Amino acid sequence: MTEAPANIGPTTQAVIKDSQRITPDNTAEVRHIKLQVLDPAFQFVEGQSIGVLVPGPHPFGNPYHLRRYSIANARNLPGSDGVDIDLLVRRCFYVDEISGERYPGIASNYLCDAGPGAELTISGPYHSPFKLPQDNTANLLMIGTGTGIAPFRAFAQLIYERRGDWQGQVRLYYGGRSGLDLMYANDETSDLANYYDEKTFKAFKALGTRPLMTSSEALAQGINQNAEDALSLIQAPNTHVFLSGLEKIARVFDKVMAEKLGSDDDWSALKRRMIDQGRWSELIYE
Repeated sequence: MTEAPANIGPTTQAVIKDSQRITPDNTAEVRHIKLQVLDPAFQFVEGQSIGVLVPGPHPFGNPYHLRRYSIANARNLPGSDGVDIDLLVRRCFYVDEISGERYPGIASNYLCDAGPGAELTISGPYHSPFKLPQDNTANLLMIGTGTGIAPFRAFAQLIYERRGDWQGQVRLYYGGRSGLDLMYANDETSDLANYYDEKTFKAFKALGTRPLMTSSEALAQGINQNAEDALSLIQAPNTHVFLSGLEKIARVFDKVMAEKLGSDDDWSALKRRMIDQGRWSELIYE
């Protein structure tokens, strides 16, 4: 490992092994990028993230640009060569509020344009609010939209492929404007379908039912349709809740659960109890 610029912590080199678009051409581009790290000192646990350093120069004279991405896979099996890291990257753009010009997101376009064999500098892994409970009888309730599904894919791989002994109930609520937005659960990629035969696993694909419906609105609709199941799980004393995605996902879930319980105060008290007990985690981004 080497020291990163501006003392952001140790870094190491990774090589892109594979980069595949997992959304059709007529939708926003999202790529599944597989990295390999040969440094044996680099280790991670499910739920963590890494940083990708994009070499500069960048605006305002910055020598590098750092962007964090959640790791979308479980740890390698013993005996594997190197450390594999899967990333789920959406090619992003932003519009300048003053000029109205459209600019490419620095890190996402850097990664989406890089092909197999390209070398990257990465940092981390970084601590995460997401930690899988040690108790294999614990229930897991995972709610996400967009690329927020990345850590949940890692959790599913760990408990069903690596461990294989999970007894608690596992629920995944995942929202998208259409089936094409459901990364790892659409016609292009269906990794999550591997676990549908598991007795403890259920995934609820919340899709938009009208034009211009956002993924968060679709998620709210999907949770409403299955609110009894979600609330029953939340009220169990061994359930852990994980929310991942855009900031509004937390507001959407709060609204649905408060309506189901009958009051904002009752929901706030239940949520606060779970937070105090370490059974509620959020990974929210703008």
